Amino acid sequence: MPVHRGPVLTDANSVIEAHRVGAWAALSSRYRIVMVEKCVEETQTGFQNRRPEETIDRTSLVGSLSEYHPDDRVRIMELQLDPGGTVLDAGEMSLWAHALPRTDDWVICGADAASMRFGYARGKRARLVNLGSLLADIGYRPDPPLRGNYGKAWLDDLIHRMVMGLL
Repeated sequence: MPVHRGPVLTDANSVIEAHRVGAWAALSSRYRIVMVEKCVEETQTGFQNRRPEETIDRTSLVGSLSEYHPDDRVRIMELQLDPGGTVLDAGEMSLWAHALPRTDDWVICGADAASMRFGYARGKRARLVNLGSLLADIGYRPDPPLRGNYGKAWLDDLIHRMVMGLL
C-alpha cells in the first residue's frame, strides 16, 4: 500500500508498542504523527510495570510529533454524553474528540477494540489503521514482532466481525 501522507492520529498504546519494538524513529520520520495531551500523558504512566525499552522520554516524544494538541474539554464532554463514548478510556476519548471535527485526510492508529468499534459506528471504517500496517507500508519489520492486537490480522478480524454484526 502507498504510505499515508495525511495525519496519523496515534493513541498511547501504539506509541508504547512502537517504542518496545524499536520502530518509533522510523514511524515518526515517515508519517505525520498527531497526538493529544491525554495520550502523551498516558505514555508517561505505568513505568514501574514496563521494561526499559518501553520507557519514553516525554520531551523527545513531543518533539518527534508533527502535531501536539491540548485536550478539547468541550468535545470530550460531548462524547461522554454519546452512548458509544462511555466505553472509551480517557486517552481514546480525547483522541476521538480531536479527530471527529477534522476535515483533512486523517487516519487513527489504535489497538483497542472499543476505540475501533467507536470509530466504525461513526462511519470511519476507512480511517481505522493499525501499527503493523503502517510499519509494513514503510518496509519496517519489527524485531521483536508486534503483539497481536497491533497487527493487520487483528484489525481485519475485528472489522469483519463488526460488518457481520457479531459485535
